[in-house]
Amino acid sequence: MHDSSRSPRQENPESLAMHRRALAGLNAFMKMEAAGGIVLVLATVVAMVVANSALAGDYQAWLNTHLSIGFGHLALDKSVSHWINDGLMVVFFLVVGMELKRELVEGQFADRANITLPVIGALGGMAVPMLIYAGLNAGDPAALHGVAIPAATDIAFALGILSLLGSRVPMVLKMLLLAIAVADDLGAIIIIALFYTDHLSVVGLVTALALTGVLATMNRFKVGNLGLYLFIGFLLWLAVLNSGVHATIAGVILGLMIPLGKGSKDGSSEALMHALHPWVAFAILPIFAFANAGVPLAGLGVNDLLAPVPLGIAAGLFFGKQIGVFGFIWVCVRLKFAKLDPDIGWPALFGMATLCGIGFTMSLFVGSLSFGPEHVDYQLSHRLGILGGSLLSALVGYAILRRVLRGHPPA
Repeated sequence: MHDSSRSPRQENPESLAMHRRALAGLNAFMKMEAAGGIVLVLATVVAMVVANSALAGDYQAWLNTHLSIGFGHLALDKSVSHWINDGLMVVFFLVVGMELKRELVEGQFADRANITLPVIGALGGMAVPMLIYAGLNAGDPAALHGVAIPAATDIAFALGILSLLGSRVPMVLKMLLLAIAVADDLGAIIIIALFYTDHLSVVGLVTALALTGVLATMNRFKVGNLGLYLFIGFLLWLAVLNSGVHATIAGVILGLMIPLGKGSKDGSSEALMHALHPWVAFAILPIFAFANAGVPLAGLGVNDLLAPVPLGIAAGLFFGKQIGVFGFIWVCVRLKFAKLDPDIGWPALFGMATLCGIGFTMSLFVGSLSFGPEHVDYQLSHRLGILGGSLLSALVGYAILRRVLRGHPPA
């Protein structure tokens, strides 16, 4: 990461205060994500146990149960699975949008010198896994719908693994992993918006664009009424839900439009992030994992694991992330586009790049968009690849970093 040559004395008090707030927010975010990652593991284990027990039928029946909200023509009738993926996950993406804005305004990405390395790493970490998957599934147009599945990184899971290594993990390594994952999330959001759309509804799309304009105008004139933002955001979600664009995009747009205030904890975005983050980390993402990670293993053999779809995803996550993140950063540093912080070192960077192969939550989400009811053959196999590639990346990344950081002074 870039090491600024300016001393604190050269920075004005307002800039110093902003940096302190950003660092405090970053520390709180990472602690919450690390703890949430452990809860995610537990939710995944429970889902796997339930899906392979006598409760498997009840589990599937619960996911397919329909819930209706509203009345008459205004009612929304969807399965529990859809409410989780299209409803609860909007709140997750709302937090992602607010975190992206904070990073761009007063976080790491506010200083352009800090952008190059994580963005290049994220680009490599998306491009190489997608190429590996595409290469292994080139002859199957249906399977190619899942080309973006191994491109994602799960922030909570990856930081949860880092937290197991304690205080010997350099702060700059955590910050680089977080920055890469945030840039990765932005890339995933763009992919979802561009490629995972149904047949577009002109009325829904125009309504969504109009409501986005309302939010942008409120932001431009520094309207600070959080309730008003949330109300317009709810209307935006309904419009996007009916437009053909995936509904979670509404959460990202709303997150980017809610004002940060003057960086203080009283700012609308800061207040909402502090309120929602525990719910996202300890409820929404674990519920999502429980609903999507239950893979029945009965009757599966080696051939099922080595089929092109699960193999492409697992290889993309495990090998593709290592090659993409580490390789692109290595080239970037060698060409002197950016500097690698000496507190990281190349071996630790390689271990971190391996952890980036933990796709899990985001990969499961993209997988649910990639393979709908018309792709029933891939609904199980893609989850096998995600779980296999993420687990392998977690174990190997942890082992590498534990060995590399042995004897490293506490951060």
